[in-house]
Amino acid sequence: MPFKNFQYFLVATLVAMVPAKSFARQASSNQSTVDARATLQRDCGSCHGLDIILGAKKSKDEWTASVNDMITKGAKVTPDEFGQIIDYLAALPSAPAVATPQGEGPAATPAPRITGPGRPGGPGPLDRQVVDPAAAAKGRTLYIAECVTCHGADARGAADEAPPSLQGPDLVRSTVVFHDRYGSALGPFLKKGHPLQSGKPSADLSNDQIVALSHFLHKQIDDTLSGGAYTHILNVLTGNAKAGEAYFNGAGKCNQCHSPTGDLAHIGKRFDPPTLQQQFVFPRTITRDSQGKVTAPKPVTVTVVDASGKSISGVLDQLDDFSVSLTDPSGNYHAWTRTPNLKVEKHDPYQAHIELLDQLTDKNIHDIVAYLETLQ
Repeated sequence: MPFKNFQYFLVATLVAMVPAKSFARQASSNQSTVDARATLQRDCGSCHGLDIILGAKKSKDEWTASVNDMITKGAKVTPDEFGQIIDYLAALPSAPAVATPQGEGPAATPAPRITGPGRPGGPGPLDRQVVDPAAAAKGRTLYIAECVTCHGADARGAADEAPPSLQGPDLVRSTVVFHDRYGSALGPFLKKGHPLQSGKPSADLSNDQIVALSHFLHKQIDDTLSGGAYTHILNVLTGNAKAGEAYFNGAGKCNQCHSPTGDLAHIGKRFDPPTLQQQFVFPRTITRDSQGKVTAPKPVTVTVVDASGKSISGVLDQLDDFSVSLTDPSGNYHAWTRTPNLKVEKHDPYQAHIELLDQLTDKNIHDIVAYLETLQ
């Protein structure tokens, strides 16, 4: 057998030895990714640029909260699409490590501009510094040693009662810090000779110290924009379970629709406390249980009776002072102009929860969540 033909024979043999299932799995995985991206584009792309969505690196829980927030604002996403979108976004590769300036002094090469994590070049709202938590922690130590007296513990400026000479500006609103990327603006500013509380010349700060300080200040900005300490969900199990049970069976009238041994059996095992609270206060959200199963809210339905007495019921599509539309169980769409002779009856499965919002106190909420968590 000629050598060239032997090469072809060897390659064909090796390919034949690879299980067909592996190719099928790869093809299936690729198709799933394509389908998920198409779903994301269809459901979210009309309001948000796809590059902006893909540039926002978040955890699975953070994406779940974001998509749920969009649903409450009118986004139409089915439970299957919800799971598909969340899994796709959460599986996106993490941003590569961001380069920081090398060397000492103002001659150091600035880090590349970032348009979204790991994307170099170009201006725009995603042109931001990606904070390194470890560097920010080092920067915090330096900040406390050299800056806190004039600029305050949270970098929001010194207290009004401080002497005028020590009333430094709010660094969270500083244009120098806003334009800074990894020390690119902060470094030259400090090298000009800015007073430090230790008395040392600011020009003596190393480039690594400036970069660390930059990370700390940008973290302060990020925390301020995203809610500070509430960026991460805090412990919500602060209520009294016994008081929650009493409210469930008493003033809250929850037991008129729910049962701890029926629809709520083992709910404390299926959902974590933050999800329990979300489901209780705002039940019209899509959630995942501890097994990854997606729970969809029940739809709002409507019954329309026209002047002839003909009645049609279905899932509500739109209802306002001028028109009403629905989709019937067969999937047919119906729409009417509202007139005095058209009767419309809306059926909201969560109406009791909506009415409860006007009565709930923080204590009621915390007590109920504590009670639901005991239903293991």
